[in-house]
Amino acid sequence: MEIRTVLLIVLAVLAALTTVFFQYFYKNPRKGNLRIILAGLRFVALFCALLLLINPKFTRHEYFLEKANLIVLVDDSSSMQDTSSENSIENQVKNVIENQDLNDRFSIQQYTFGAKISQTDSLYFDKKNTDISNALSTVDEIFVNGSNAVLLFTDGNQTLGKDYEYINLSDDLSVNPIIVGDTTAYEDISIGQVNTNTYAFLKNKFPIEATVLYKGSKSVSKTVTISLNGKSIYTKNIDLNKNQNSQTINALLEAGSVGVKSIRIDVQPLENEKNIINNSKETAIEVIDEKTNVAIISDVLHPDVGALKKSIETNEQRSVTILKPTVSIDRFTDTDLFILYQPNRKFKNVYDHLSKIRANIFTITGTKTDWGFLNQVQQSFFKENFNQNEEIIPVLNNAFAIFGLGNFNVVDFPPLQNGLGDIDFKKNAETILFQRIRGIDLDKPLFAIIAEDKQKEAVLFGENVWKWRAQTYRNGKNFKDFDDFIGKLMVYLASNNQRSRLELDFDLVFDDSSMARIRASYFDESYNFDSNSNISIKIDGKENGFSREAPMLLKGSFFEIDLSDLDAGEYDFTVTVEGENLKRSASFKILDFNPEKQTISSNYNKLEKLADNTNGAIYFPNDMDLLIENLSGAEQYVPIQKSKQNVVSLIDFRILLGIIVLTLSLEWFIRKFNGLT
Repeated sequence: MEIRTVLLIVLAVLAALTTVFFQYFYKNPRKGNLRIILAGLRFVALFCALLLLINPKFTRHEYFLEKANLIVLVDDSSSMQDTSSENSIENQVKNVIENQDLNDRFSIQQYTFGAKISQTDSLYFDKKNTDISNALSTVDEIFVNGSNAVLLFTDGNQTLGKDYEYINLSDDLSVNPIIVGDTTAYEDISIGQVNTNTYAFLKNKFPIEATVLYKGSKSVSKTVTISLNGKSIYTKNIDLNKNQNSQTINALLEAGSVGVKSIRIDVQPLENEKNIINNSKETAIEVIDEKTNVAIISDVLHPDVGALKKSIETNEQRSVTILKPTVSIDRFTDTDLFILYQPNRKFKNVYDHLSKIRANIFTITGTKTDWGFLNQVQQSFFKENFNQNEEIIPVLNNAFAIFGLGNFNVVDFPPLQNGLGDIDFKKNAETILFQRIRGIDLDKPLFAIIAEDKQKEAVLFGENVWKWRAQTYRNGKNFKDFDDFIGKLMVYLASNNQRSRLELDFDLVFDDSSMARIRASYFDESYNFDSNSNISIKIDGKENGFSREAPMLLKGSFFEIDLSDLDAGEYDFTVTVEGENLKRSASFKILDFNPEKQTISSNYNKLEKLADNTNGAIYFPNDMDLLIENLSGAEQYVPIQKSKQNVVSLIDFRILLGIIVLTLSLEWFIRKFNGLT
């Protein structure tokens, strides 16, 4: 305690004594013990009040040991179950966690991981994917202080995420892999990447591309077979050796009938090959008997035109033709959907033709749009033009429900360019994207859907949409989300059917059950999304006799059911709205593909490089005693004694207030009891 505080306490004592003396003893004729008792109570009350004002404090030192963290990371994927017995791994992990030497030196935490990481001590070895890099990165973000050691129980075979061999971790995090499974490199031949289209057209040929991979030192000659719905339709002999260890098969297959077709690629196994699961791979394609012809009509050269063409034609069901507005009207005969890019007065004949056939159109405007002409030639919307260009940031309308947007999002998307001016719709319209200009969100549409009298129209008030497609690639290393959104827009605009009150959103083919989800949207008679409805789904397996009926759960602006527990196979399903005579049926297929079964040997080399890059060491399950000895004796993990200073009040203010109230109350009661004022 500081000397200044001690002096203030002494002064408080003197002040309280002086006040009591003048109140009870100075020129006071009363004698006896009563005066002394009252004076004592008054002194205590005054002294406590002064202490409350002084608030004396003192410093208290607390000493504690700070231990390094020992993070036990266990690969809980199904491949671990095949490489080592479950009890063996559990016992090894248990020995580490319960070891007294390690507990004296470390604070031990246990995690398991597959595609995601979780803190648990239960092992099931049932995860269908492995992401080692995500598990290590997550641990690195959680434990940021001091020296930390990771014990990584894994076979080193990763099926998702970044390459963990080149992962950047903190300097104070060392990774010590415990390699589970057989590290022997066996001869193996397998089917690698398979590429095919999502759709094919009836009576047309569709391409399929498959890569055959070989690990071994001998020269081998094997046959590759491609089957369609179980029937062999293509074979080819290939020669592979140590130097030429891969070969790509390109084939053209005939689409003979409509429906979802299962495609299987097989390669002959090697003699005494240990792992034959990866000798085949299955995919699927949907054969359709109709095609949408889209015409992009533009009088200007712009990257948007090329980006739209590529995006639309990612679905083989659609074909895009780029035309000038001055071409003959006869060129529009077989066109199902028109995209009008930045119309000007040269589009006069185009608009005359579209008004006669009442076609569905997609209009894109920008800095080169002739607004005087466009406002006059069509009756769907009117836009003022102030001849001042502005950058417009998109803002997604989460309430949009005409069709599903899938995973499409516009967060951090670059702005579009268009002229300033208010927009007035002359027909019923629903906004997909709103405008944000100079950081201010405006209640103005950037992208809208107009539907009236069975005619559908989409309007985008901005150019440079090619930048959105590029941004989608930056975000996910592919164009899928943007292309899927444009695809859904094309499906909506190309359809002349009346809008259904029950919409379904699902994939016809799922690579594995972990991605199997079905979404449904239900609208009332005014076509407003009804979140209070009860929607159920009934699923029946075509071959395995499976049957289930379950409710679909509300998730924002749609209902969803997770089907990740289903086995591979083909399924029919029916979605029903309770209390309404409304239901829709469809089917889907789950492919039998398990990436965890593609390798049987542990990846010793990659785990060794990971240990070297993080100043760790590799171990095998038989080296657990050596591992414990090395960790418990490592100097960088010695616990550090630290101290913490806490400045606390000498007496709690609540106690002082209680004493003050008690002494004053006693003084008042005694004085009243003895008839004193």
